[in-house]
Amino acid sequence: MKSTKSSVVPQALASGLAGATVLTLLHETARHLRPHDAPRMDVLGMRALRKLLGKADAPQPDHDTLFNLTMAGDILSNGLYFSLVGRGKKAWRRGAVLGLAAGVGGVVLPGPLGLGEAPSNRTPQTKLMTVAWYLVGGLVAAGASRAWTKARKR
Repeated sequence: MKSTKSSVVPQALASGLAGATVLTLLHETARHLRPHDAPRMDVLGMRALRKLLGKADAPQPDHDTLFNLTMAGDILSNGLYFSLVGRGKKAWRRGAVLGLAAGVGGVVLPGPLGLGEAPSNRTPQTKLMTVAWYLVGGLVAAGASRAWTKARKR
């Protein structure tokens, strides 16, 4: 079956969501198993959301609501980001590049953005896990996209 342009967007979004979901599961699992050095992207997300709400003079949510909003925002934003993997044979390369870029950004950018460095930069292991897990997210998105393409060809 020949793919149509109308199948491009759902494929990209679903693939991006797959990558974002795996990324979030990795972060949340490690947060519970390795509290001493796991990346805490949830903390960065909550700090960023509190900052945005403060600038908008919006009420600050309680911790549980803030955490849930952050998780939803992480999956949505990372899903949209990883949807850029697209499809085709170069999806693997795009997934790797996007994942590595996001991982490096996750280590380098929080400090300059005023979110603190410790959540993603605490130890060499924390830095490595941050970069590696975003890479995995990008590769999962690419794998999901390639699987979708192969399934449509049947």
